Amino acid sequence: MSDISVQLTAPNGRSYTQPIGLFINNEFVAAKSGEKFATVNPADETEITSVYAAGEEDIDIAVKAARKALKDPSWKLLPATDRGLLMIKLAELIEEHKETLATIETWDNGNTDCPVGKPYQVSLNDDLGEVINTLRYYAGWADKVFGQTISTTPAKFAYTLRQPIGVVGQIIPWNFPLAMAAWKLGPALACGNTIVLKPAEQTPLSILYLAGLIKEAGFPLVLSTLSTVTVVLPAVAFTGSTLTGREIMKMAAGTLKNVTLETGGKSPLVVFEDADLEQAAKWAHIGIMYNQGQVCTATSRILVHESVYEKFVELFKETVRSTSKVGDPFSDDTFQGPQVTKAQYERVLSYIEAGKSEGATLASGGVPHKNVGDGRGFFIEPTIFTNVKDHMRIYREEVFGPFVAIASFTTEDEAVTRANDTTYGLGAAVFTRDIERAHRVASDIEAGMVWINSSNDSDFRVPFGGVKQSGIGRELGEAGLDAYSQVKAVHVNMGTKL
Repeated sequence: MSDISVQLTAPNGRSYTQPIGLFINNEFVAAKSGEKFATVNPADETEITSVYAAGEEDIDIAVKAARKALKDPSWKLLPATDRGLLMIKLAELIEEHKETLATIETWDNGNTDCPVGKPYQVSLNDDLGEVINTLRYYAGWADKVFGQTISTTPAKFAYTLRQPIGVVGQIIPWNFPLAMAAWKLGPALACGNTIVLKPAEQTPLSILYLAGLIKEAGFPLVLSTLSTVTVVLPAVAFTGSTLTGREIMKMAAGTLKNVTLETGGKSPLVVFEDADLEQAAKWAHIGIMYNQGQVCTATSRILVHESVYEKFVELFKETVRSTSKVGDPFSDDTFQGPQVTKAQYERVLSYIEAGKSEGATLASGGVPHKNVGDGRGFFIEPTIFTNVKDHMRIYREEVFGPFVAIASFTTEDEAVTRANDTTYGLGAAVFTRDIERAHRVASDIEAGMVWINSSNDSDFRVPFGGVKQSGIGRELGEAGLDAYSQVKAVHVNMGTKL
């Protein structure tokens, strides 16, 4: 044990060394102020440990280090293929340490990440699998991000260079710390940037552990991790609430910096009368109850054709009853763990009261769940409201919990109009057996992503992002490279005389 690491034993018995320092210049260091903040296990409200909090002096040191690293030959002149090999090495190290990383994610976040009822195992095999695959995917892009030659006239030779943005700031949310870090680190490193990364204060532990693996993989001084980040950098990528995204845009406006935002959502899931209702109910359950409903793309508004409304509601309620077991995240039969913080727990409960006061029907749940351990922890019964009207807060506002609002519709045009009646535009899902209707509705819905006959089964090879107030830019896929590279045009005079 030292002042920059602690030895911890998680509830599943795994012991490991947890870094608690700021990661600057490829080393863990104490904050200049010595200040720390606690990180809490939301399953029992106990403190796990405390980590150092970055101050202005720490930020200044980290940014200067990142700027220096950007120009250092060890990174600037590193062949792109070798850059990709470093990323592959990092993916291999994550695979070697995935049991520890999955343990930290589950402990620090109360995170189940689980569509099939085995929280730790699914976090281990699925979530960490996504992290590893995303890094390997972008490792393959590292030597394929290049410019082009452009034919103009015989007297001119023109070409473009595709170059890194520079030092980029990345702000990681608390709901999927490692996965969201991989989504941002992958394209940024592939394009040759250096990074100042801010994990969420609620869930910093897995990111700090990851930082140590980046050093072990052999990267030069490309990454700093801090408890806060600055907007003086030339580019900032953020995943989180729409409110915070707006503030970042305001701060970034002064220097016209490159901003990528993935913010909130109130995604609709539309069930037509010809849908496979059993499958629709199961996917709708995953779409809202996965990860305690703490998913930006959660399909939290369900619109069902009036002719199958009652049948769907019963199937959905039965799916929730049979699948959404609330309990200890380390228990193999748990589907739903706690909300990440007391504030988030109280926020969800406040929306339950709002739904009841506005006249919606509370069909299931709607109360704290106290049958875990000694009754502490931020657990909430999965909550279903039916007969919801479009003007209600629970229909219009993002709750970010195991909380769904269900309403009926009559026609396709009505369904599309009501699905689009929102300031958000992140995701949407459509259930129908009519292939023409499926593609027609997918085209008409105002969202960055549409799932047909599924919900929230995103893929690291496919662009991810929103429209309207759900964000700017795209992550994942080839499109994810755009935020981290810039095109320079070079004009060569081949003989024009003045």
